[in-house]
Amino acid sequence: MAAQPDTGVRNFTVLLSSTPRGARLARLLAADQLRGWGLPHETASQVVAELAANAATHGRLPGRSFRLTLYVVAGTLRIEVTDTRGDRLPELRPGSPDEESGRGLLLVEALADRWGATEGRHPRKTVWAELRL
Repeated sequence: MAAQPDTGVRNFTVLLSSTPRGARLARLLAADQLRGWGLPHETASQVVAELAANAATHGRLPGRSFRLTLYVVAGTLRIEVTDTRGDRLPELRPGSPDEESGRGLLLVEALADRWGATEGRHPRKTVWAELRL
């Protein structure tokens, strides 16, 4: 059997519960998948952790899951986290020194080459980040 050429496109997607455990599992699964593809995973794992934590905290609706999707195309990793709170788009805001949370998107902004959010079919939204490999 002849070897198939590498198309340069890889993807991975999984539905996870909108809970802290689901967010933690998203980070672990992303790191494992990226290692399996032979790609660096440290920075991407941190971005996944922040986006998944936001989905589990701010995008949570009882009984609804969030989706993690990883795409690798032409040297770029795209991370997408889709939840069912399309009415709550993410806001990049500076955290106060007194706050214990609220800096996740600042971290995503610092680590990713690009990031943003897109509204999906109601009631969904997708928050995405891209990292050059």
